[in-house]
Amino acid sequence: MDRAPGLSVRLKLTLSYAGFLMLAGVLLLAVVWVFLLRYVPDRAVLLGPGPFMPSRSDLLRAFAPKATMALAFLLVFGLLGGWILADRMLTPLTRITDATRMAATGSLSHRIRLQGRKDEFRELADAFDSMLARLEAQVAEQQRFAANASHELRTPLAITQTLLDVARTDPNRDNGELVDRLHTVNSRAIDLTEALLVLSRADQRSFIREHVDLSLIAEEATETLLPLAEKRGLSIETSGDMSPTIGSHALLLQLTTNLVHNAIVHNVPEDGTVWVTTSVLPTSVALTVENTGEKLTPQLVATLVEPFQRGTQRIRTDHAGVGLGLAIVKSITDAHDGTLTLTPRSAGGIRVTVELPRCSRALRS
Repeated sequence: MDRAPGLSVRLKLTLSYAGFLMLAGVLLLAVVWVFLLRYVPDRAVLLGPGPFMPSRSDLLRAFAPKATMALAFLLVFGLLGGWILADRMLTPLTRITDATRMAATGSLSHRIRLQGRKDEFRELADAFDSMLARLEAQVAEQQRFAANASHELRTPLAITQTLLDVARTDPNRDNGELVDRLHTVNSRAIDLTEALLVLSRADQRSFIREHVDLSLIAEEATETLLPLAEKRGLSIETSGDMSPTIGSHALLLQLTTNLVHNAIVHNVPEDGTVWVTTSVLPTSVALTVENTGEKLTPQLVATLVEPFQRGTQRIRTDHAGVGLGLAIVKSITDAHDGTLTLTPRSAGGIRVTVELPRCSRALRS
């Protein structure tokens, strides 16, 4: 934004220092006049044959030049000293300004690291360094996400191109099989695109908040995925009380569906179980989804919320998803000011807990 040129802060501080110093000098001279010179007689007084008391005018003639010289000295001293002091005081601000300009050009790795004891400038510098660190991490994460998303989207497009090339060069090929494969690849590309849109919507927090019951959402998601669980020989157990919170019903349903879907897909081959529980805590409500499955290490579990991570391997099976399930869960949880916790179960499988702020207002039935 263009601004009209004005006085620098350093010059303003210098003039302020000099002005206050001059004001103090004038006040000091005024005190001398009020409490000393006003009591001196207007005429000279001869005290006996020796002593002589000068008059007020005599004292003014002797005092005025010296007072003027003193004020001139105070003015020069105030301007010079104020200029030096202002420079020392504004040096941290100059470093912060330089770091801001560097950040504006895209250099987020630079840090101020202002030394010294804690004061306003140090607090500002530390806050700025923390902001740069968060921005650098977010930009790196977005770049990594964009690269992964491009790779994931390129795969179905490349497969589609290959199938079309084969169909064009081999006119005798069975078109029914080609159409089925194209439908599968296209469906996967659509699922990935829709997942990216949900992730973007959650990150931008562009949704309407309303009063919802997390337990009802859990029941809805469980009923929707029950056929998939039965097909894989799994059982789903649900329990919990009414858990009121505030948020987007659609996004929270997406969150719960992703968790239950992951618990079904990443389970033992048969006779596995998925537990879906909602609970009410003093200041929050919690949704917990856990399942049976392979034993996982805490190090692996910590990476599962990253985009395009699919357990121990980047493999695709039926219903394997697009690798954004838990990334979407984390984004939706953050958008609702909640917390997401992943813990490996000692017997195998994983326990995922989502805590959201509790709504004190009773929900309507």
